[in-house]
Amino acid sequence: MKKRIMVILLVTVTVLMLSGCVSKTNQTDELAHKRTITDMVGRTVEIPTRVEKIVPLGNTPRMIAYLKLAEKAVGIGSMQSDSISPVTAYAYVNKDLWKDLPVVGTDAGGATDYYPEQIIAASPDVIFCSYNAELANAIQTKTGTPTIAVSIGTLFGDDYEQSLRILADVCGVQDRAEEVISYINDCLNDFLARTSDIPDEKKPSVLGAAATFKGSHGIEGVYSRYPIFNAIDAYDVTSGISDTIGGLLIDIEQILSWNPRYIFLDSGGVGLVKQDYIANPTFYKQLWAINNDNVYQYPSSTSYFPNVEISLANCYYVSSLIYPEQFKDIKFEEKATEIFMFFLGTDDYLNVLSKSGHGYSKVNFGG
Repeated sequence: MKKRIMVILLVTVTVLMLSGCVSKTNQTDELAHKRTITDMVGRTVEIPTRVEKIVPLGNTPRMIAYLKLAEKAVGIGSMQSDSISPVTAYAYVNKDLWKDLPVVGTDAGGATDYYPEQIIAASPDVIFCSYNAELANAIQTKTGTPTIAVSIGTLFGDDYEQSLRILADVCGVQDRAEEVISYINDCLNDFLARTSDIPDEKKPSVLGAAATFKGSHGIEGVYSRYPIFNAIDAYDVTSGISDTIGGLLIDIEQILSWNPRYIFLDSGGVGLVKQDYIANPTFYKQLWAINNDNVYQYPSSTSYFPNVEISLANCYYVSSLIYPEQFKDIKFEEKATEIFMFFLGTDDYLNVLSKSGHGYSKVNFGG
């Protein structure tokens, strides 16, 4: 009888040990299993089937935040958590989550750099970047870590959608990528439906000034081919001035010749415009928008790279002012709150922007 009990115990222990080994083997196999993916610069990269730890570089930290992957970051670009502006919305809402992560690179001031030793120490499963093939290959070679390159992303462009889809595919969150893409396109379609029938002669002229590019600028910094105005089919006075999409500097006398009905200023440049107003009041008092109290501020649509959530909110803000009839059913505060909640996971971001001086408001020049 005792011998029989001993046999049963031995069999049981053996089965448990074998099942434990099988379990561990399965886990190891699953983690070790690889698949290949083609990134946006045409590179074929072998990656783990399961990706749990990522290092995002370039514009990919913003993209992974939109995809709800912020918690998977094990290293981040150089941003001091106590100095992040609310205009860099994705980083601001994740500053506590990311504050203790090692600094593994920087894109500050347009200077791209990465730190191989810090990346290796962070031990990511993959590295994401928005760099060219040469730089992506260099990072992968020096770190020994699969590196996937995507586009920086044109605001509201197809390349942004493709970037989101590739990042989501790597991390297994394809459904979230489709949600983000659909949300953006639903907003764009909403703008089109509301503005497409407005005759050109009924559209007031607009100017985007105090543009943010390589720092803040006064009224001489303007946006050309501005995606915000393009999305809402606004009458942009800078049309045809340049092939550049983004900010450029102009002679302020050009603004007098345009004499737009509405002027929208990036919040970061409002102080510079006010200083210039004090120094050169004669110029400003010739502007129709100044005399008719039609100058407004909004947070910059760009901080390091394009802010999708702020850009969409800016579109609704501008539209509510220049197309009041077409957007009369839209309550801007409610719509902006919805946008920020979807992209950032917070319903109080309008208040955050306002308290920091980057909110949506009329600009008062006094007198």
